[in-house]
Amino acid sequence: MIRVRGLVQGVGFRPTVWRLARDCGLYGDVCNDAEGVLIRIWGTRADREQFLKRLREEAPPLSRIDSLESMALSGQSPLSDFRIVKSSGGRVHTGIVADAATCAACLREVFDPVNRRYRYAFTNCTHCGPRMSIVRAIPYDRGTTSMGAFTLCPACLREYRDPADRRFHAQPNACPVCGPRLWLEAASGSAVDCSGDPLKATRRLLKAGHIVAIKGIGGVHLACDASNASAVARLRQRKRREHKPFALMARDTAMIRRYCSLDPAQTALLQEPAAPIVLLPIEGPERLADGVAPRQCCYGFMLPYSPLHHLLMAGLQAPIVLTSGNRSEEPQCIGNDEARERLGDIADALLLNDREIVNRLDDSVARLVDDSPALLRRARGYAPTPLRLPASFGAAPAVLALGGELKNSFCLIKDGQAILSQHLGDLANASANAAYRQTLALYQQLFEFQPQVLAIDCHPDYLPSKFGREWAAEKGLKLVEVQHHHAHIAACLADNAVELDSPPVLGIALDGTGYGDDASLWGAEFLLADYHGYRRLASLATVAMPGGEVAIEQPWRMAYAHLRRVAQWSVLIKQFGDLPYFQMLADKPLATLDGMLATGFNSPLCSSCGRLFDAVAAVIGLCQQVSYEGQAAIELEAAVDASALADHPGYPFAIVSDDGLPRLEPQPMWQALLTDLHTGVARGVIAARFHLGLAQAVVQMIEHLTQLHGDLWSGRIALSGGVLQNAVLTRELIQRLEFRGLQVLRQARVPANDGGLSLGQAAVATAQTLAAQEERQPCA
Repeated sequence: MIRVRGLVQGVGFRPTVWRLARDCGLYGDVCNDAEGVLIRIWGTRADREQFLKRLREEAPPLSRIDSLESMALSGQSPLSDFRIVKSSGGRVHTGIVADAATCAACLREVFDPVNRRYRYAFTNCTHCGPRMSIVRAIPYDRGTTSMGAFTLCPACLREYRDPADRRFHAQPNACPVCGPRLWLEAASGSAVDCSGDPLKATRRLLKAGHIVAIKGIGGVHLACDASNASAVARLRQRKRREHKPFALMARDTAMIRRYCSLDPAQTALLQEPAAPIVLLPIEGPERLADGVAPRQCCYGFMLPYSPLHHLLMAGLQAPIVLTSGNRSEEPQCIGNDEARERLGDIADALLLNDREIVNRLDDSVARLVDDSPALLRRARGYAPTPLRLPASFGAAPAVLALGGELKNSFCLIKDGQAILSQHLGDLANASANAAYRQTLALYQQLFEFQPQVLAIDCHPDYLPSKFGREWAAEKGLKLVEVQHHHAHIAACLADNAVELDSPPVLGIALDGTGYGDDASLWGAEFLLADYHGYRRLASLATVAMPGGEVAIEQPWRMAYAHLRRVAQWSVLIKQFGDLPYFQMLADKPLATLDGMLATGFNSPLCSSCGRLFDAVAAVIGLCQQVSYEGQAAIELEAAVDASALADHPGYPFAIVSDDGLPRLEPQPMWQALLTDLHTGVARGVIAARFHLGLAQAVVQMIEHLTQLHGDLWSGRIALSGGVLQNAVLTRELIQRLEFRGLQVLRQARVPANDGGLSLGQAAVATAQTLAAQEERQPCA
């Protein structure tokens, strides 16, 4: 008897077992049950060993075997063949796997003129197609998905019932006879003459410079010709998206290479079943419209991931913009009526279909950082695939972590695994907050989950934290409040499968702002940390944020606060007053800011690395006002002259002691940077020297802390926080740390930004809850 655990239900695992068992001449049966898949086989030892070997090697592409246990069966086989039998062992948890890009077999059918699914936009099989986006409840079968509205025709039903067919129990199975249909309509609501081919008509509109709303797998997108500057500009104006880069879709990698360099690792990332958007260097012979990615060094490309997208792109000679169908900061539309209402004044036409999207799934975003993949947004294609946790999490209670307010996700701990939701956006938006609660309720239903412990950020005003406090009080649940940067480091530990009782690491959390123990805003922290707790060893020097949140929206304010600390203002004006930044300040309310800085009114102190990036970007003239979160830091990275990284020294930082806490002091950096600006050093070189200097300063602080405390962290460094999405800084930092023989832990399966925060919260709450339970155990 063989017990298989992991992602083995709803992915074609049983028919694979059936095929391999028959190939190996075995008798027995296979079924799903509450623990996974249970296989009974009889045959010779050689045949059984061959079967197990092939099962590991030929498991379905969407499956994941976490464990495979064999137990001896006595007696002869009661069966004369091998069968797939009904599920057993109580209610079956079939599991919900992530939506997957079109497989090669389905793609061949879609473009085969003699195949019955020729040019059918909703073709799929057990190895690909929608999953999470269409499910309403468990068990996962056709009736509990939005495909329940479509009755299988005889041909599709035969496929569905045949274990030898790759569409055996493929719940979204469909064809042109029985499945969803596609149509094109004008934004006014009137029908468009498509001559029976809405995709061809859509291509014609895109080529003519029109904007089309396209309903895809996890939501509605807005599309236009990415090489048409006028169309891109109109999309920006209508969508009210000033500067944030647009996502792009290309027909194939050959099309991408016209605009970007593409190495084997990047190609592999693009071609994963998740089909994420991948950030790629703009180094090709051609350029797209300037408005696609203003002041960026990368384009964000994805490949077609559904038959609809493949068919659309097959007739286009240039990439298209494919951005979320929403107004700025609103959730992406998923319904037909919603798209008509909310996108009718943005799009000229809408390409819609009658398959309901049940669960909104934004496109995932990834990039290579120091030659390794890193997720920046975990959504379609990845969620809700459970993350395997170390064995010590096996006894974890039912923990629900509610995440942060920006880039929100939530996390369930169940059966020793972490189930991380898709990216849910910024919850300050009312409709996003409502969608967050709806998605949370759905996950509780899908995974039959009732929390025993709630984990939240310790910030008093985060919406998820307020919600968690109310929920815990109402239901009498244990509540664990987790400091923001401790959660970042714990997420890194969990992502790297560090056991619960492992020795502490030196955690370096570099991000925007998080609520600190002293009620100030932290953001560049050196923590001696494990899952159970942390000790703050050092940080960046604190600087006031004049205007609070307004200082994030207006980086020139952060720059002013930093520069007021460098020297007397009159001295700075005398030395550098002719620089554009100082000239720009002429019409700013500096007297008001001086009063705020002097009194501390509405000027919280912060040790934020993200705000330091903002200040540098402002001083060198990149960004004085942001239109999207992280804009200044992103543009500062994009401005780096790569050749200068090898040819120039980094700017110096000092280490000072503030109330006994070592701090990285940027004052020397500012003096050197302003001098470079004044002498006409190129902006790209200045950006490079800043990145180099910050990486060197972090290493300097590690060496300083080692002198103070010894190597309490056994040479292990954990890196996390939104700033670590910066490929230039992270690469420079990792290389310096590894050169010194340090082991560097970084995130790969979940984002280092706040999108991974809930995993860290859940891990901390698990550790603290299990420790408290052990303390209550009576002595033996």
